Amino acid sequence: FIVLFNISKMKLAIALCLSSAAAFQAPAAAPASTALRAVDESTLGVQAPAGFFDPLNYCEDQPESFARRRAVERKHGRIAMVAITGVLVHNAQIEFPGYLSKSADLKFSDVPDGLGGFFSIPAAGIAQILAFCALVELAWWPANNYSGDYGCGFFGTSYNDDPETKATKLNAELANGRLAMLGIFGNMVAEAQTGQTLGEQMGAGNMIPF
Repeated sequence: FIVLFNISKMKLAIALCLSSAAAFQAPAAAPASTALRAVDESTLGVQAPAGFFDPLNYCEDQPESFARRRAVERKHGRIAMVAITGVLVHNAQIEFPGYLSKSADLKFSDVPDGLGGFFSIPAAGIAQILAFCALVELAWWPANNYSGDYGCGFFGTSYNDDPETKATKLNAELANGRLAMLGIFGNMVAEAQTGQTLGEQMGAGNMIPF
């Protein structure tokens, strides 16, 4: 009964995260000319309550590095969104069927939740993950493309001809990415401190606001 209750709680958490994504979207950027085909990166991510937040004056002292810093922020946000989604899904006991490694007789369901699961992956699997990341980073979606636009669009839909909608969605991506970076970092710290995975913390009632 306790296991089923915990799984139900995790599935509820995933549903709430997916259904409330709009709550973290930033307000629309200032109206732009419809003749434009791009958005002003310097206006993206300027969101309440912090507004334009640059305590170290990087934008003034190192304006030439802004494009790279924005690209790094966007990439880290995307990775963090994938990571926190994976944490929620895996802790909800939603797993691939079959074997992760047939030779090692290791099923996907045998991989533990949390950070410890990474160390249960065979060395060959780790090598494949690193090789795929290198392919993406160097060739498929190269890191030197600071725009972050790899021609995929938003689920296949391009907004290059609608700069206002594109700015709204880019603002939402930055906001959700920042939230995800905090979420995955908080999850890692909590797991390291308590020794419990996210699902175990929820099941034990350790997740309290204060």
